[in-house]
Amino acid sequence: MENLIDYMKTRRSALSMTLEAPGPDKAQLTGILEIASRVPDHGKLAPWRFVEWTLPARMAMHKDLLDLLARRPDIGDQPKKKQGTDKLLHAPCVVAVISTAGDHPKIPEWEQILSAGAVCMNMLVASNAYGFEAQWLTAWYVYEDEARPVLGLESGERVAGIIHIGSCSISKNERPRPDLDAIFSIRAD
Repeated sequence: MENLIDYMKTRRSALSMTLEAPGPDKAQLTGILEIASRVPDHGKLAPWRFVEWTLPARMAMHKDLLDLLARRPDIGDQPKKKQGTDKLLHAPCVVAVISTAGDHPKIPEWEQILSAGAVCMNMLVASNAYGFEAQWLTAWYVYEDEARPVLGLESGERVAGIIHIGSCSISKNERPRPDLDAIFSIRAD
């Protein structure tokens, strides 16, 4: 367990733009997804699903999303949005975690959404456990209604995360972390 504690204290995502081949093979990706799905899930609903976006699919999505940007000058900061769209093409493996959260008589939608977030985090850790680097991203297009068909979303579904997985030889720099004293308190009344 000491190694796990050390790992969790120093865990850092790699930047998607630095990810390259090799990515996980089919068996490794299956293992990553099995681990990712071992999250708190009140009611055992599995309120999420996985979709691997292969490179040919991402190339088609990239084109369609750039076409959407061109048709919609009202979408601000187009150069930055294009750069975010380009990230689809870099990692050898990209998996979308789709939240299927919705109305349920017993399980609040918020708990279902949190479960999808836990899946995304588990995918990062599982990718590292298999020897890969990963980054959890979203982008402008996951919030655009017109992009929903491009992303293959069903009614009521949302993208919880786009997980980019691959190998990386570039060292990761530490970034500032929250001051624990500023975010932790004790209520003792």
